[in-house]
Amino acid sequence: MLKLFRRAAEQGLSREQIAEAFLCGDGLEIGALHLPLKVPRAARVRYVDRMPTAELRKHYPELADKQLVEPHIIDDGETLSTVADASVDFVIANHFLEHCEDPIRTIQNLCRVIRPGGVLYCAVPDKRATFDRDRETTTLDHLLRDHEEGPEISRHHHYHEWATIVDKLAEPHATHQVEHYMAIRYSIHFHNWTPPAMQELLLCLTNRFALPAELALFVTRPAEMVFVLRKFA
Repeated sequence: MLKLFRRAAEQGLSREQIAEAFLCGDGLEIGALHLPLKVPRAARVRYVDRMPTAELRKHYPELADKQLVEPHIIDDGETLSTVADASVDFVIANHFLEHCEDPIRTIQNLCRVIRPGGVLYCAVPDKRATFDRDRETTTLDHLLRDHEEGPEISRHHHYHEWATIVDKLAEPHATHQVEHYMAIRYSIHFHNWTPPAMQELLLCLTNRFALPAELALFVTRPAEMVFVLRKFA
């Protein structure tokens, strides 16, 4: 199956085709905003976000002209504290992990709520094709430190990097922007990956952290990577 999808990816395999192959039953999509994944008829989705739609619109004024999905569950997608263990058949998290301060713990929590045999479907930007291209690729050592010591140790650095490299602000404007971002906990790309860096993270999760899942799919698409983890039955 994995070899088949790698060949198909070279021919332009879409997110929807991957969803058709892997998603069925009852699941969640985290942070869909205006771009919910089109799922097959056999799949039923509830949407999760950290704010109601009205607050999301205030937080993301750049989406003022977009139609946002209405969250069914208001929760932190990194913890899913209100979602019971092994209670859904799948979780969709597209362009979400880069916004997470502790991606290791986030993937652990996403897998926690999936039933045995269910799947985690993720799309992650390839930094080389985004505004992250000039930032240093997040290393595994950095992710491990954020996980083990707490993401607070890197938060200011992440915001400052964003303000100077992505927003292209010089001082003192960069410092003022960092203060604003931290005050409202603005959702930036805290981390960024190339395909080899993401594969290294997934290998670490399954080996070092004994994540109870196997990599069922990893493909590169224009500007992003899509991977599917299947939870052990």
